[in-house]
Amino acid sequence: MVIEDRVLASGHENVRAEHESTFEVTTEDFLTPAGDCILGIGADRSPADFEDQFVEAAQNETATITANFEAAGQSVTISGRGDPRLTFENEVSMVGRTSDYVDDRTILVEADGAATDMDRDFVEALADGADLIVTLTVE
Repeated sequence: MVIEDRVLASGHENVRAEHESTFEVTTEDFLTPAGDCILGIGADRSPADFEDQFVEAAQNETATITANFEAAGQSVTISGRGDPRLTFENEVSMVGRTSDYVDDRTILVEADGAATDMDRDFVEALADGADLIVTLTVE
């Protein structure tokens, strides 16, 4: 069974997408140049808002979790796996990780990509302020 959740956010002039092991989307309405993993700001939801059914499915270590990012007619997909330690309790930001590190912001681990792996045209669209749709699926 495939379960889906969607987050709407916006790009920002400081989106650089240079972090080598994470990507992040935040509900915060600002972004400093130091936030090199952040792809979108002003998100309409945080992990704490995700449906219980999604959270329960994501807490299975054999679950595949896919994050599809769409902006300005382009899309990028990163996949990882679930983990029993995922809490989905953070009320500000969601982070995908290439490692197996988990905190309350983590939405997937062992991702097959990070912010730095994003297509540079896609990153440029986000830096120009494009709307961002993040569709998360767990199966």
